[in-house]
Amino acid sequence: MSTVGTPESSRVILRGLATNILLAGGQITIGVLGRSTALVADGFHTLSDLLSDSLVWLASRFGARAADQDHPYGHARIETAGAFGLSLVLLGAGIGIALHAADVLSHPERLAPPSLVALAMALIAIGAKEGLYWYTQRAAQRLRSQLLHANAWHYRTDVFSSAVVAVGIAGSLLGVHDLDAIAAIGVAILIVRMGANIGWQAMRELVDTGLEAEKLERIRQVILSIDGVRTLHLLRTRRAGGLALIDVHILVDGTLSVSEGHQIAEMVRLALLRRVENIADVLVHIDPEDDQYAVINMHLPSRSALLVRLKEYFAGIEEARTMAEADIALHYLSGKLHVEVRLPLSLATTPAAGRALQERFQAAARKDPDIASLTVSFR
Repeated sequence: MSTVGTPESSRVILRGLATNILLAGGQITIGVLGRSTALVADGFHTLSDLLSDSLVWLASRFGARAADQDHPYGHARIETAGAFGLSLVLLGAGIGIALHAADVLSHPERLAPPSLVALAMALIAIGAKEGLYWYTQRAAQRLRSQLLHANAWHYRTDVFSSAVVAVGIAGSLLGVHDLDAIAAIGVAILIVRMGANIGWQAMRELVDTGLEAEKLERIRQVILSIDGVRTLHLLRTRRAGGLALIDVHILVDGTLSVSEGHQIAEMVRLALLRRVENIADVLVHIDPEDDQYAVINMHLPSRSALLVRLKEYFAGIEEARTMAEADIALHYLSGKLHVEVRLPLSLATTPAAGRALQERFQAAARKDPDIASLTVSFR
């Protein structure tokens, strides 16, 4: 079960936000004042973490809201829309930084060694991001949160980018003046790559890309483990804010009652919600036979139309005059109708009388080409 939105996970996210605000402000400010293009680039990289954490927090606050009249499927795609917007910001920032660094490299006269305070800020950033990694990772293990675990590893990758920046600044201070700008291009590539990845995942969700093959197989196994499910087809999935929505058709015995079919469907729905992670909702369609490739019963008459026919067929049978509509059950199977007629036990005074009455009903219904069988039961 997701722990995003719980007080403890929110505290972890907000502390990461606060740290990244301080880091991004310090890196960009000192990078500008300390003449380090790489540190400015890393500041924007940290800013992407700030935006990412903000997105996670906003999603936990607003994306987890219940469905309403305007959003019948919930608000989970608030996170998706935010992710796509974030990807555009990152792509723009990364390309801008890379172009600036390339311009600096093409004009050697503009190169000036960064200050020692820029190197100090780069080292502080390394320590802060490594600390965030361990803090978030421990919280993720404690809360069993996949989202916090992903955030933790995001912080760990940021440590390496900050280390590249520190090496670039140190190299410039030691006389390799273009190393700082080269490091800035390296960080810019990381920012563009991150933005492209976030945008790609958001776009996949917006166009309703299904779940991975491994997850689909897990879903199939859970469904087929439910008593009463013969097989399944038309399994469709899509994502909404990191959660999955599932539609599936399951095949059950075609002679089951409506209530038993509904019970099986509910068992399937609850099993998926409980046994498969990150499932938001499940819609189960009950099929009495496999209709995956053809709809074979649509030419058959509706219940009301058939009852008119049956009344005409049974007009000569005195015992049929007391029957109510509820005494007739219909099964639409294999392109034909299978009719069950329920009569009072008092009409079957002897087994022979019961068989004779059944034969009269069967003979009366035999003239209808849509009826494959008719059975009579006494109760």
